[in-house]
Amino acid sequence: MAKKKLLEDIKLKPARFYRLPGDVMRDRRFADGERLEILHAWLADPDAEPLKPQILTVIDELTARMPAHAADHAAE
Repeated sequence: MAKKKLLEDIKLKPARFYRLPGDVMRDRRFADGERLEILHAWLADPDAEPLKPQILTVIDELTARMPAHAADHAAE
């Protein structure tokens, strides 16, 4: 599966691919900007309500380690 297609599939339903938000951080297939996209998609999923505090924590950790311009670009 092409990486772009995989990323789009994961963003549709991240919980099908990852058990916990921290698992996104350990997935070496993606750059930090792509990880941020996945986490934001997961945050928008109504089924993710119980995991939202964990998702937000991982987003904060990821954003803190990214250069400021990269984090802004990923949010577009």
